[in-house]
Amino acid sequence: MIRIFAFVFMFLGSGAWAESLKLAVTTSFHNSGLSDILLPAIKEDIDVEVQLLVVGTGQALRLGEAGDVDAILVHSRTAEDAFVAAGYGTHRREIMYNDFVFIGPAGDPAGIAEAQNAADALTRIAEAQAVFVSRGDDSGTHKKELSLWEASGASRGGDWYRPVGAGMGASLNTAAGMDAYILADRASWLNFGNKARLDLLFAGDPALFNQYAYIPVNPDRHAHVKADFAIALEDWLTSDRAKELIDGYTINGETLFTFNAVNPS
Repeated sequence: MIRIFAFVFMFLGSGAWAESLKLAVTTSFHNSGLSDILLPAIKEDIDVEVQLLVVGTGQALRLGEAGDVDAILVHSRTAEDAFVAAGYGTHRREIMYNDFVFIGPAGDPAGIAEAQNAADALTRIAEAQAVFVSRGDDSGTHKKELSLWEASGASRGGDWYRPVGAGMGASLNTAAGMDAYILADRASWLNFGNKARLDLLFAGDPALFNQYAYIPVNPDRHAHVKADFAIALEDWLTSDRAKELIDGYTINGETLFTFNAVNPS
């Protein structure tokens, strides 16, 4: 069973609790540290406490389907479109993006630093039977990994392929402990403190583009959801204030996300 980690950020304002909203977010978004920057600003600007349920994209979508959250922030376009098409979400709003990267042992036994593209990187790992840690948790990162394996045509069977069923931070820790390859989002990698002997070995393929989108849960499906607050949060996330904070969030001079809010779809 997938565990749900609820991180509740509470702030007092004018002697009373502010309004609250439940937002399911990906572990990669939380592991990046960006939530620590955005949530206090949201509270300050619109007086809404955002209660984060930190899960993989697949679980976030299931929470939305059940009406257990008011909105979701995830990164798997095909699954998001299906969620909205089924009437569980009112619309999809792109907020920001970064990219996926391949992390692996500094010695790079599979030679993926010389790969032509992401599919070639996975083919090299499979041919070398180098240890590869998979999220294995139906997250957006896991969905992307599976699509890349399919594109490569390489078999991922064997003892070298290790699904761990965990979030991004825990999976990176496992990869560090095993000196293994792993697909990660760039933000989580930059904010990861236990790099051990791992390096960023391959990036830049357009197939590794990683878009994050915000979807309010449909009140026609679940009348109890806080639709007004979900829209207020969307307005904030697409504002100049959010752009400044998102684009300005860096680690060691490297930008973790790029703001790209566009019209709803």
